[in-house]
Amino acid sequence: MRYASTLFSTAVLGSLLLAGPQVRAETNYGQVAMHVAYMLQNHHYSRKEFDDEISKRLLDSYLNFLDFSHIYFTQEDVDKFKTDYATSLDEHILTRNISPALDIYYKYEERVKQRVAYAKKVLETKKFAFDSNRSLEVKREKAPWPATEAASDALWNDLIEGDLLAERLSDKAREEAKKKKAEERAKKAAENPEEAAKAAAKADKAVKADPGEEDPPDKRVLKRYERLLEQLAENEQEDIVNYFLSCLAGSYDPHTEYMSQQESDNFKIQMNHSLVGIGALLSTKDNVAEIQGIVVGGPADKQSELKISDKILAVAQGDGTGPNSDWVDIKYMKLQKVVEMIRGKSGTQVRLKVNPAAAEDPSEVKIISIVRGEVELKEKLANAELLLTPPVNGKSTKIGWITLPSFYADMEDGTVSCTADVNRLLKRLMAERIEGLVVDLRGDGGGSLEEAIKLTGLFVPKGPVVQAKDWRNNITWRDCDNERPVYEGPLIVLTDKASASASEIFAAALQDYRRAVIVGEKSTFGKGTVQTILPVERYMPFFSDKSRAGSLKVTIQKFYRIAGGSTQLRGVIPDVVLPSIRDVMEIGEDSLPQALPYDTIPPRTFTYASKAPLPLQELNTRVKSRLESNPEFQFVVEDTKRIKERLDKNTVSLNEKDRQKELDENKARFEVRKEERKRRTEEVAKQYKQGFERYRLTLDNVDATELVKESSFTKEQTTGMRMASSNDDEDASDDSQFPFGVEPVKLETVNVMRDLIEVSSHQPQTANAGEAKKPAQQ
Repeated sequence: MRYASTLFSTAVLGSLLLAGPQVRAETNYGQVAMHVAYMLQNHHYSRKEFDDEISKRLLDSYLNFLDFSHIYFTQEDVDKFKTDYATSLDEHILTRNISPALDIYYKYEERVKQRVAYAKKVLETKKFAFDSNRSLEVKREKAPWPATEAASDALWNDLIEGDLLAERLSDKAREEAKKKKAEERAKKAAENPEEAAKAAAKADKAVKADPGEEDPPDKRVLKRYERLLEQLAENEQEDIVNYFLSCLAGSYDPHTEYMSQQESDNFKIQMNHSLVGIGALLSTKDNVAEIQGIVVGGPADKQSELKISDKILAVAQGDGTGPNSDWVDIKYMKLQKVVEMIRGKSGTQVRLKVNPAAAEDPSEVKIISIVRGEVELKEKLANAELLLTPPVNGKSTKIGWITLPSFYADMEDGTVSCTADVNRLLKRLMAERIEGLVVDLRGDGGGSLEEAIKLTGLFVPKGPVVQAKDWRNNITWRDCDNERPVYEGPLIVLTDKASASASEIFAAALQDYRRAVIVGEKSTFGKGTVQTILPVERYMPFFSDKSRAGSLKVTIQKFYRIAGGSTQLRGVIPDVVLPSIRDVMEIGEDSLPQALPYDTIPPRTFTYASKAPLPLQELNTRVKSRLESNPEFQFVVEDTKRIKERLDKNTVSLNEKDRQKELDENKARFEVRKEERKRRTEEVAKQYKQGFERYRLTLDNVDATELVKESSFTKEQTTGMRMASSNDDEDASDDSQFPFGVEPVKLETVNVMRDLIEVSSHQPQTANAGEAKKPAQQ
């Protein structure tokens, strides 16, 4: 139920790292639900009453949230729910009654237990031959629920057979991969014994395969079903209400969300990119919390005793002398609750009872005390590269490349700002005399509206950036305040289908100003709405328990381009479109339920950044010529067609021979492409004696005298996180497999930038003073 990242006008975003206060209290969730309903009526952009229509949407949403693939409930269950609640959920909630949410959930829990019991029986008694001509529906969210228990049994027979077949095929692929690795290592050992020994030592230190992989397929499948039962057993009333109110909020639009107290805390953490905690990343393994990563420089790292792959068995607070200092066993506990227990205020102490990964005795237990403190999350901060391209006609081109993962900001004291960070990186790149700049917003789901406006101001002079309309149809606009832009050279903004919200405001403004060429997939996400965060406790009675009331992130405005159009549903259409397999996938606002419609408003008056239009026709002519001769993009076109056919078919065979044939064909295609890519890479290396020179800039080294080569950066330096190694690390895909060591989209964007620099040098660059334009709506 958590859709795209959000654009908001107040507080914000989330992380699984350990941080924040821990409080458990008895909150009246019926009262919480009632206030959330009234808040939606009174604050949502639509101002729609919580009536029978919303009640029907809520019921449908809740049933689909619990049973997304329509495999647990029967049609009889669904019919009864609709009879009982379809037009009465509004009345229940507005009178503080959440029993329908619990009744439906408990019926869901009952059905899950029945289905797992049936699966266990089938796995114990039935033998599958995997030789039928039957098939299994892949995406079932639009399929009818099974009409009867017998129909449900028949469906589950197919589901179980499909799961078993997938495990059998996975086993075979894994064995083939092991065999191939062994052959490659033997070959390397014969050619270079010393390097082979180093590789073997590295492999010994790596994390070993999951012991569960050694189980036969039927046991692995059963364990998966049983884990679902364990997860259900961990859910408390707070969790159930969270699910239900999330569905209620989503019944208004896909970006209106109810957030539990923990989700609200995490929301702020992700936006601030810092937290107060111990600086450790957890995951659940074998029903216990395991350390997957440690933040470099964080409290756990400085204390130095906690290690990656250590298992946490119990948690206690303080030094053991005060109240609430008893040990709490966390085995089988939901990870979210473990995280809450390890959270706390800066300067406070948490004790962990740990089973060390490096212990020779598997029963060894160690007590580790860590003082919580500030933890900086570096992985999602702005960073940059300086690229020196291979010479063309004896001349290299210096290109700056800034990557912005999100529009982060500290909404409370203003000490964190992505614009300030980008400004530092930009000025360093300018000091290196870049000839063009790319701002990479791929995967940037948005964030702060203020940051989108301020960031736009780095590239255009003072003027309007975005317009907004509220429920009264009042139109407002926001200007960037700087008199002159920081950077006035050639500019590209690179987007994809996941670029959303604040990313779309920034890209649309620069496109409308004729300031930047937008390059990317066929459109951005299409989120053109603004949210604000409202703490539910603010609306509850003074003496009520509000500690777990959570927050409502509610849509209050739609935003519009300064040219009058909206990014809602349609997104930003790039000036230069590059093919992508996501073009045929259901990704974006137009694939979400209850999305608000597209509309337009009058444009603002503003001055173009460039007197002449950008040379888009010439750029597209050159791009088209390159794409037609570039095998990498032809691969994308082929894959897109194949994926579209598979999505339309929406079935998978239950015949092992047929499935193996498909896998073999895919593998053969992959190997052919791999060899063809290797050949091209070698040819390019021979043709160009000098490849790309790449230097990495981070917020840690941006002011250093010497530039640091990209090849010198480790993953740990890049992310700020020390992670568990893997046996597959050496095989992880990277850019080195491509010509010039640059992935295709990035390489083509560099080519577009070189074209832009060349073509723009022959055109007038700046509009006449006072020349105001009212562009057509886009």
